[in-house]
Amino acid sequence: MNGRRPISAALLGAALLLVTACGGGGGSDAGDDGKGDSGKASSAAEANKPSAAVVTVAPKNGADDVATSGALKVTASKGKLTEVEVADAKGRAVDGKIAGDGASWTPSQHLAASTTYKIHAVAKDKDGRESAKDTSFTTLTPKNTFIGTFTPEDGSKVGVGMPFSVRFTRGITHPDDVEKAITVTTEPSVPVEGHWFGNDRIDFRPEEYWAAGTEVTVKLNLDGVEGRPGVYGKQVRTVKFTIGRSQVSTVDVKKKRMTVERDGKVIKKIPVTTGKPGYDTWNGQMVISEKLKVTRMNGETVGYGGEYDIKDVPHAMRLTNSGTFIHGNYWGGDAFGNYNASHGCVGLRDVRGGYDGQVPAAWFFNQSMIGDVVVVKNSHDKTVAPDNGFNGWNMSWADWKK
Repeated sequence: MNGRRPISAALLGAALLLVTACGGGGGSDAGDDGKGDSGKASSAAEANKPSAAVVTVAPKNGADDVATSGALKVTASKGKLTEVEVADAKGRAVDGKIAGDGASWTPSQHLAASTTYKIHAVAKDKDGRESAKDTSFTTLTPKNTFIGTFTPEDGSKVGVGMPFSVRFTRGITHPDDVEKAITVTTEPSVPVEGHWFGNDRIDFRPEEYWAAGTEVTVKLNLDGVEGRPGVYGKQVRTVKFTIGRSQVSTVDVKKKRMTVERDGKVIKKIPVTTGKPGYDTWNGQMVISEKLKVTRMNGETVGYGGEYDIKDVPHAMRLTNSGTFIHGNYWGGDAFGNYNASHGCVGLRDVRGGYDGQVPAAWFFNQSMIGDVVVVKNSHDKTVAPDNGFNGWNMSWADWKK
C-alpha cells in the first residue's frame, strides 16, 4: 500500500460537476445574449459604425470668385441637418434657416463681396449618429460698384415729415434685392415701407407722419448686393435719427395766411404772399429739405429767364427740388396778407440782411427744422409731384406700397 486512500466515485463526480460549472459552458450571466464575447464585439462594432448621413456644401471647398447670391447651399442626404454655421474671418455670422425636412439650409441674406467664409455643418442619420463637414470659400471681387447717398444724416433730429431717402450712384435694375438689403426699424414700432422713384432713388416712410419722439434705425447692408448685372454694392452702414416735435404749417393761398401748428396746437398765424397768376404755388404737402440763412435766387435757374436775380434772399427753406422755397421777402411792400406776388414761392415779411429776429420770416426760420411739413391749399396750380423734393406724402398709402 502507498498510504493513499482511494477516491470514491461520488466525490469524483462532484469534482467534475464543479469544473464544468466554473468553465461557463453551461449558462451565462444575467443580461448576456448568449453569444459571449462575440456578441459584445458585434454590439461595439454597431456602435462605432460611421453615420450614414452625408453633408454636401456648395460651392466646393476652396472655391474662389463665388457669387454673393444663389451660390451657397448646404444639403444632407440619408439624414437631417442639425447645425449649420457660416461666418466670415471676423466671426460675423450669416443668418440662414434649415428647411423643415432637415434636408437643406440656405442663407437668408446675400454675402459680402471679397470675403472668405467658413462653413461648419452637422447632420444626423436615423440612428442619431452625427456626420460633420467643414469647408471654406471666397466671394468675388466686383469690378463695378455702387453706393447710396442718404438723408437724413446719422444722429440728426428731423421733423415729422422727413422720409429716409437713398439715392444710388448707379441705376438699379434689381430693386427687390437692393430694397431687401435695407431695413428700417422704429421705437415705438410702426410699419415702414419703401417706394422707388425711378431706378436710382428709394424713400421710406410710415403711412402717416412720424410720431414725435420716434427713434429710427436704418441698416444699409449693400455690400455684395448685385444692383444691376455685374454691379455690386460696397456699403454697410447703420444710420440712426430721431423725430422731433411735430410742426405742420398750412398756407391758405386764398386767405394769404399761414397757420403754424405745434404738436396739434396753433402757435402762430402769419400773413404771406404766394405765386401770382401764371406762377401759382404748388398745392400739396411739402417737406422742408434745406435751410439757408441767405441765398441767391436767379430766375434763369428755374426757367424764368431774367425775370429776377436776388442775391441776398434771407431765411430761405427749400420745399421742392424745382426751386420752391418758403423764404423771407424784404421787397414785397404790402403784399403780405393782401395779394400774391411771387413766382411760386411762399414769401414772409423780412428785412434786407435778415438782422431783425422779430420779423415773421426770422421767427418762422428759427422755429423750423429740416423735415417739418408745409401744406399749401387753395392754389390754382396742381399738386406737387411726390418726387419733387421729399413730398411722397402726396401719394396714397396704397400707391406708395405698389
